[in-house]
Amino acid sequence: MKKKLPIGVDNFEELIRENFYYADKTMMIAELLRNWGKVNLFTRPRRFGKSLNMSMLKAFFEIGCDRTLFDGLKISEEKDLCDRYMGQFPIISITLKGVDRLTYREAFCALRDIIGTEALRFQFLLESSRLSDREKEIYQALINLRDGEFTMNSELLMTSLQKLSALLARHFERKVIILIDEYDVPLDKAFQAGTSETYESAAALSDRGVQTAGSSGGSYYQEMVSLLRNLFGNALKTNDYLQFAVLTGCLRISKESIFTGLNNLNVMTITDSWFSDSFGFTEQNVKELLSYYEMEAALETVREWYDGYLFGGTSVYCPWDVIKYVQALQKDRNAGPKNYWANTSGNALIRRFIGKADRKTKSEIERLIAGESIVRVVNQELTYSELDNSIENLWSVLFITGYLTQKGQESSEDGRERYRLLIPNREIRSLFISQIQVWFQDKARTDSSKLEQFCLAFPKGDAALAEKLLNEYLWNSISIRDTAVRSDRTENFYHGMLLGLLQYETDWEIVSNAESGMGYSDILLQTSDRTGVVIEVKYARDGNLEKGCADALRQIEQKKYDAALVKDGMEKVVAYGIAFFKKYCRVMKGSEDDRGKEQ
Repeated sequence: MKKKLPIGVDNFEELIRENFYYADKTMMIAELLRNWGKVNLFTRPRRFGKSLNMSMLKAFFEIGCDRTLFDGLKISEEKDLCDRYMGQFPIISITLKGVDRLTYREAFCALRDIIGTEALRFQFLLESSRLSDREKEIYQALINLRDGEFTMNSELLMTSLQKLSALLARHFERKVIILIDEYDVPLDKAFQAGTSETYESAAALSDRGVQTAGSSGGSYYQEMVSLLRNLFGNALKTNDYLQFAVLTGCLRISKESIFTGLNNLNVMTITDSWFSDSFGFTEQNVKELLSYYEMEAALETVREWYDGYLFGGTSVYCPWDVIKYVQALQKDRNAGPKNYWANTSGNALIRRFIGKADRKTKSEIERLIAGESIVRVVNQELTYSELDNSIENLWSVLFITGYLTQKGQESSEDGRERYRLLIPNREIRSLFISQIQVWFQDKARTDSSKLEQFCLAFPKGDAALAEKLLNEYLWNSISIRDTAVRSDRTENFYHGMLLGLLQYETDWEIVSNAESGMGYSDILLQTSDRTGVVIEVKYARDGNLEKGCADALRQIEQKKYDAALVKDGMEKVVAYGIAFFKKYCRVMKGSEDDRGKEQ
């Protein structure tokens, strides 16, 4: 029987014991031990195996570990390292993925719950002969509960990891390894929430019985920076009981002051050669996976859709996407690839830039969608507080979060890192075409007056106004170049864009690709005053917009696309042919029937 695909499984022990397929990344352990710093920070996009690797480290190093979990894996061949390090250390392992709340109070309580729950794993400390009564009282304070909630105040929470590591070190008489997964999630959420109405300050928390002494005051974001600065500083900088620490996240935010004075930080980003094959699937990993499931014929499709990332000098696939597609192929060997990565990485950060995008930025996005590359400065140490300073930071965010990859660094006289950036694969290109275009549409919807004029122009028969406003929208938005996709797909892009704009009128009945007459019309709409509109969209690849409109109107007439509207009792039917070419369009009105009959 074949191994199960590890869909959503990020626990190493469960993965091995329950016979899930595993792409062996255990040599990360050897590389870490041979090249480690006191505090090691790995930054990678979401869905590239960070949590599974952290679970693997815990399973290897923790005292009392099951050594058989690693039988047959590559690290087992490193006999000296295994004898010296396997099962030799107390481990504190937490993930901050759940500290993604809308208010500081909720985030504070979530962080307290995560650390308190981890501390509960070590209740044997209460019976330890190596701890004093006072030390046992300190441990008890870490795990105290009232009404199902931990009671740690902020002063204790800020020192909790340091205190817990000291207690474990005293009990086991050896130093502690600290693992912190998704360390940047609390700051990300605090930044997105900003100073919204949901924010509760430290003073308000104190009034509600949540003690936060030592907090800096200010916004939710500032409060979270202060909390993490103290938590990490105590655990990672002034901790004599620390063997080493490993942190993972999406953004490198060491300049955010949460690592103030931490001069032992060893950072490995997506541009570094160290550990370049430890996260994500390499070409060899993918070939072995497809061979195991007898799907070798899918290699080119998988490569086209999910490869293209460059970590250091290593070409890397997104493992989540590859596994999901193999799962689809198990059910249907003819299944086509899909976009599995949407909504997994940095979307809120990117949306923040859309309203700031100038014409140059939009043009560069179009170039990327067309398969071209651009050279831009990439700052891998962006702080959240700096993000809004310049639209140029968009490129760094897109790169760090996995929307873009790089194919080489360009020389720079000013010493800043300039990379040749491009979209890594077809999956992300489809995401650009669909999702980012929708975000631009959402931005356009904020001008409700102009959008109202645009929509009403159609039932009123005002083709000139509809054309004027649609051209303005195209000029200020993004489009896809005709070199990027086939003509039919280009039409689908503009079709979707137009449909999204018309759906502003929520009381209209709007259908897309509806069966009507002798075919399927692009867009049919019915207004509340019983006016029907039929729209056919064409892409004029040769730039002849007049001909495109004429062809569209001829198709409406020949295939009787207005039939469904007439059948539904529309008292007036207006036909439009709309042709697009890059950032230009032509709107042409056809026959108008005041009784839904031919004139």
